[in-house]
Amino acid sequence: MSSTRNASDVSGVTPDGAAWLASAGTYPRSTLSLWRERPDAPLVLPCGVAFDVVSTPAVFGRRMLDRMWEEGPGSGPVAEFRGRMLLFAAPGTAQRLPALMEWEEWGARGARTDGVPPLLCHGTGDAVTVPALTGAAAPAARSGSRWLVAPDTRRPWLPGPEVLLWAAVRAARAAVRISIFPPADRDANVYDVSRRR
Repeated sequence: MSSTRNASDVSGVTPDGAAWLASAGTYPRSTLSLWRERPDAPLVLPCGVAFDVVSTPAVFGRRMLDRMWEEGPGSGPVAEFRGRMLLFAAPGTAQRLPALMEWEEWGARGARTDGVPPLLCHGTGDAVTVPALTGAAAPAARSGSRWLVAPDTRRPWLPGPEVLLWAAVRAARAAVRISIFPPADRDANVYDVSRRR
């Protein structure tokens, strides 16, 4: 963590994190200059160079994020914007993730679409609005935009399509627990082995 970050503001972006975000654009110095003047302003940044973004409905995105931190490798930067969760991912993820979802039959035409809502993948040629650099400022609260996991380094770890597929499937399965077995005999000793890790 940078010493310039306010200890009570865990959602703020560090200077290194801001430099990483700005590197996504054609003119990083101009972007950083604008942020210095208006740190409470959200900005539109292009995808495909420094990062791709996978956008999910907020509740499902929170479930994915929980899976990634509780059972997996963690996440890269994550933002919330107007009721959607923005998961920052490795460049190329936007192109590869939909194909993996289809192959695993979790995609739009797959057999198991009831658990995973459509994931919007933003890559080369797309742009996303990123929240302001500062934490819970009044304008950020009004716009419904904030960082949940703020960028804090010039080279953050970013999940690839395989990690996001895994997290989406785990989140879907956790949300819909369906048993293929009949109810257990109440007098029998039954052990829930599904809780094993």
